[in-house]
Amino acid sequence: MRLLHTSDWHVGRTFHGADLLADQDAVLSHLAELVERLSVDVVLVAGDVYDRAVPSAEAVRVATAALRRLRQAGAELVITPGNHDSAARLGAFADFAEAGGLHLRTTIDSIDRPVLLEDEHGPVALYGIPYLEPDPARLALGVRDARGHTGVLTEAMRRVREDLSARSPGTRSVVLAHAFVTGGVGSESERTIAVGGIEQVPGSVFDGVDYVALGHLHGPQRLADHLRYSGSPLAYSFSEAVRKSVWIVDLDERGLAAVDRVELPVPRQLATLRGRLEELLEDPAHDELRECYLSVALTDQVRPVDAMRRLRARFPYAVHLDWEPEGGAVGALRYSQAVRGRTDLEIVETFLADCRGTEPGDREREWLVAALEAAGRANADHREAVR
Repeated sequence: MRLLHTSDWHVGRTFHGADLLADQDAVLSHLAELVERLSVDVVLVAGDVYDRAVPSAEAVRVATAALRRLRQAGAELVITPGNHDSAARLGAFADFAEAGGLHLRTTIDSIDRPVLLEDEHGPVALYGIPYLEPDPARLALGVRDARGHTGVLTEAMRRVREDLSARSPGTRSVVLAHAFVTGGVGSESERTIAVGGIEQVPGSVFDGVDYVALGHLHGPQRLADHLRYSGSPLAYSFSEAVRKSVWIVDLDERGLAAVDRVELPVPRQLATLRGRLEELLEDPAHDELRECYLSVALTDQVRPVDAMRRLRARFPYAVHLDWEPEGGAVGALRYSQAVRGRTDLEIVETFLADCRGTEPGDREREWLVAALEAAGRANADHREAVR
């Protein structure tokens, strides 16, 4: 049996405000092409199908179209919810969907009820563990003393192993889970699932099965031969420079036979630029970045006015902007240090210099004095009125 392991689609997510639905539709369409070209039998989606618990109508349309294409390409689908999904919404009509080859495992009481499929070597049991929020999950699982993610996932896997032990000898097993497993490396785009500062679970929790399809972390990672993150199909932060991919997993009569990484197309590349605004706008060497999502750090000593608008005139997909003046900005001080022993005028002048990288001019200083005097008179009138 051949499986395609993917996760963290986050359909409906934006990238620094840029709409990604067209990019998501394109890369998810490619998954269906892989299913057909590589003769994939089952697609595993290990959580975070959507970016929000209540996705937009357009996000639902893109996700539904992706699932339909995967099914039409010939694959069965097994899906579990992640921490971004609403398990109840994702699992709506699950019983009806199963008849059409879409297997939704979204509830705690279905953890030990696998999707059972057959190949020439016999049965394969695919177990879906939905994202488990520790406090409500430990009550629902009947393990009130369980601590954090490790405690509830330990109980979930106990149920999986118990069910598996009751099945016919030679039954191969696959688990889908959405969690932060020790040894994994996070990125900037994941929402923390920490509870009391503890979010990671040891990989040993998942011992005893042939393959574990993990979701939550957005970079493709191998923690062990049988324990892997597929990562998200698109980059959702500039920290995700690695090429996105899926795992193609082969099971033979003994269990896990092979796992291969297949890279996905990149609808739009990521790039970073650093320098003075005028240089970035004029240097022909940067022409190749016009079609990239761009993060820019400006090093001008004075913060340029309307910098993002001017950048987008040349780089339409500039989405992130920082100002990092050469030599550093005014040193950061605690508030009490910044104001101690200073007049109101000195505090305001320092604030403007910190924001703009240059001291106020004489004319600006006159305006500040007039504004402070007017504010002082207004405060005095207010105090008198209160008395």
